[in-house]
Amino acid sequence: MTGYASVQHSLTPADTESGLPTARLGLEIRSVNSRFLDLSLRLPEELRQLEPGLRELITKQIRRGKVEVRASLDAGEASGANAPSPQTLQRIAALQDKVQDWLPGARALSVADVLRLAAGSTSAPAVEDAAWLQLGQQAIDALRAAREREGQRLTAMLQGHIAQLQQLAAQTEPLVPQLVEQQRQRFLERWKDAMALADGQALPEAAQDRALSEATAFAIRIDVAEEVTRLRSHLRRDGLAIQVSMRLAGRGLRRDALA
Repeated sequence: MTGYASVQHSLTPADTESGLPTARLGLEIRSVNSRFLDLSLRLPEELRQLEPGLRELITKQIRRGKVEVRASLDAGEASGANAPSPQTLQRIAALQDKVQDWLPGARALSVADVLRLAAGSTSAPAVEDAAWLQLGQQAIDALRAAREREGQRLTAMLQGHIAQLQQLAAQTEPLVPQLVEQQRQRFLERWKDAMALADGQALPEAAQDRALSEATAFAIRIDVAEEVTRLRSHLRRDGLAIQVSMRLAGRGLRRDALA
């Protein structure tokens, strides 16, 4: 069953040493139909350590589907808002002094140069794996809710089609015996005509062909009656199977029904 979920989380003061939000975490999960679970995690290099935990979290709760997971860490919110830390400024000043010791003619750094170097040297804030796993659980919950809604829509559509087919079969079934009887009478008439033409002699080929044609049509009508009965039986079975499946899924007895 297909589905999509996307969740984000901005770091709170409790998440960072600076006490200010410095990044936005993002996680996306997409799934399409598949008989088995085919899980693909597309993580940036700085988040590769999350793969084992996310993979375990997902495989425990999703049983089927081609599932793709993407994670992102956007540190852009803080890069233009926070001043460079004293440690960063000291490091830049030390680098400048070292360069000028070797190259006395080198010009001093401007404020713009310092801010640019400080922004470029700012690494993404460290985020505990637990925060990512919590975000992953939120994404899984959202995905399962989306798939459940899709399942309900598909169930309603299937039940509507089954009801229409049952109505058509109910309308058709009383007509079948009449058609069979009409065909039987036509066959008997053709057979009597053929016997009258023969009158103890060899049956003319044209009369024989007409009789055989009516016999074939008679057999087809009988087969249609059997097929209508079989169709109604299948429709009752399918309708019951859908109802049972939805009840079990609603009670949590078939967690993979939506997976």
